[in-house]
This record gives sequence, C-alpha cells and structure tokens, in this order.
Amino acid sequence: MRVGLQARCKVIVSGAIVAALVACSGPPEGPPLLRWYVYAERSGAFAAAAAACTADAAGRYRVEMAPLPADADQQREQLVRRLAAGDDDIDLVGMDVIWTAEFAEAGWILPWPAAPADRARSDRLASAIDSATYKERLWAIPYTTNTQLLWYRTDRVPAPPATWDQMIDMAEALGEQGTIQAQGERYEGLTVFFVSLLASAGGAVLVPDGQGADLDPGSTRRALEVLQRLAGSPASDPALSTAREDQGRLAFESGDASFMVNYTYVWPSARSNAPEVAARMGWARWPAVEEGRPSRVTLGGINLAVGAHSPHPELAFEAAACIASADNQRLAATRGGLPPTIETLYDDPAVRDTFPFADVLVDTLGDAVQRPQTPLYPDVSMAISRTLHPFADIDPESDGERLRDAVQRALRSEGLL
Repeated sequence: MRVGLQARCKVIVSGAIVAALVACSGPPEGPPLLRWYVYAERSGAFAAAAAACTADAAGRYRVEMAPLPADADQQREQLVRRLAAGDDDIDLVGMDVIWTAEFAEAGWILPWPAAPADRARSDRLASAIDSATYKERLWAIPYTTNTQLLWYRTDRVPAPPATWDQMIDMAEALGEQGTIQAQGERYEGLTVFFVSLLASAGGAVLVPDGQGADLDPGSTRRALEVLQRLAGSPASDPALSTAREDQGRLAFESGDASFMVNYTYVWPSARSNAPEVAARMGWARWPAVEEGRPSRVTLGGINLAVGAHSPHPELAFEAAACIASADNQRLAATRGGLPPTIETLYDDPAVRDTFPFADVLVDTLGDAVQRPQTPLYPDVSMAISRTLHPFADIDPESDGERLRDAVQRALRSEGLL
C-alpha cells in the first residue's frame, strides 16, 4: 500500500483497441520515507518538527505528514479503517490520548522497547505518561497535552470562586453578565465535563482494572447535583444543551459571560479577537466540587505511536522521539499554543510568555485525571453522554444507577440505542 514507493505504471486505453503502454520507473532513490498521520495543525509547528527531524536524520529517514481531519472522531475513523486493514503506509500515528487502550489491545500500534521507553518517560509529566500507558507498557511518547482551566472576568469578579457552588452563586448575583460557559452538547465534551466533576468528587467511572463500572453512589450523585444545578440556574447559558468549547469561547469574547471552563487556546484567541476582554481575563484552577478537595480535570493531548505494520519500526521510534523532543515541544507551544509534556519547559521564558498561566496549568496537570482507560472507551463515552443529556433532565437520586447500568452494558458491548 506504499503508493509512490512502488514502481509506477501507466496504462492507456483507447477506443475499442486496448493498447497497454506501460511506463514503469524503479523505486525512488533516497532514505526511507516515514509517514506521520496526524491532524492538520494550523500554525505549522508539526510540519516544522517533521522538517527538523528529517534534517537531523542526516539521510537515514525522511518524515512526511499525512494530514487527518480536525475532528477527533473523523481522525479515529480513518485510522481505525486503515490500521485494521494492515496498511503499511502508517509509520507514525498522532493519537488522541483516549485511543491508547483501544489501539494497543487491537494490535494496531507497537509497544515501545525498553530503552527508548525509559528515555521517553524522562522529565515528562506523570499524567501524560499515564495517558500513553496500557497494561504497564508504554505505547506512545507524549507530545502535547492540555486540560481545562477556569477563565473569568477580573473586572466583574474580585477573586475566582473555589467551588462550583460558589461560582454559580457569584454568577447569579451578577445577573445577565454572570453567564457560565460550559460544554453540554451530547458529544465527547459532555463526557469530559462529567468525568472531571466525578473525579473532583472523589469518584471514578471504572474500577481500577477497567473491567467494570465503579460510579460509587456518593461521588456520582454529587457530580450529578452540580450538573443539575448548573442547568437550572439563570446563570446557565440558554443554549447549554448544544454548547461546545467554541461556542463558549465566542460568548466569552463577546463579553456576554463572566465565567468559562475551557482549554488554553481561548487565551491567544481572546488576545487576537477581543483584546479588551483579554485585558480583563483571569485564570484559575477548575472549580472544586467539594471545598478542601482539589479539582481533578480531564487530560487531553496528542501522543505519538508507531504503526504496527510500518516497514521501518526502529526508524519510526527514533523519529517519534525526535518529534516529541524538547525543541519541538517548545516550538509547538510558542507557535501552536500547545502545552508541552516535558515539565521543565514550563520554566522556559518563551513558553511562559506564551502561557502566562503556566504555574496554574502545571498545577492542574499534576492532578489531572484520565478518561476511562479501556479498549471500549468509545462505547463508554457514548453511554455517558447519552444518559446525561440534557443536563436539565438529570435526577441525581436515580440517574446514578441508570448511568452505572449504561456503562456496564457498554463494557459488555451491548447496544446503546
């Protein structure tokens, strides 16, 4: 399937006479080509990393990007289809952190050998390493990471709220300007929101071995109470049931909101699109569910794996380590606004200039929670989002058991409809 690496032939068919004129060229000269399948990052930081690693390889390999769609579900769909078919065109995989267990269990990616794995773990955030680990083996090298912070208007709020209940109280007191922006549409963002609330309340979706639902009644009920209160509050956006991250960003930039839980990309966006809002924009850790218990927010990011059918796995491991190096992570941070997984980079002046909230971000990443690490994660996520949407219909007393049953059925690969 290495189109372009095989001999190229052209067959010309004319009218009723079939005349095959075959012109074939031999294999192209030059070093092995490693194809990196990853979403089309807009700043050019990924492309620059590929070019830099090609130059550093000094003729031993070349790295070429194969752009995937921006939508994570579409990325996964394309990769699953090709990897399951044994496509040997995929040398490097830019994986969403939630795909590790699924891709590893299916045999679509290779585990990292011991020595490269030890080097890959060096100086990286523990939460990022956890996201690339399955059954105690490292399956990818962490490249970029992310998580949500609380963003608020400093001209309307003297200090950030410590808990969700405090934030809702403060927002209601502000009246029309007190709107809280969060993610409530039935999609992955809803699952992220719930998992963050649940972990912040001390709970977990799955038991430690991932074989069954956890969702203990106390923490699950408390997380559902926050969602119910938010949806019923006048501080909630009327469009909460269809809200995603970008709708929240736009509402905050327009000045119509005083609070927002969202990813770090909202900071450069506000500076560019609404500098008057950015000048009055503060940041803090995601609100806690219970006072005195620090919030634990869901981790995001991109890890680099080696495709199981790559003709050049040793070179691919080397190229992945190069792409995820400190220099290239610094570039992804300063040019692309993508937080690094190498912890010491948060002390780098250029990175701190890009992320003035670096200390809060590192603190949050230190307590970050993984989404359920199971090969059946897509089904589990769908079970959560379908059961809890819309938030306005949540009954904290009964929906905990209903959610637990839905997750159990997802783990048994039973229908979700």
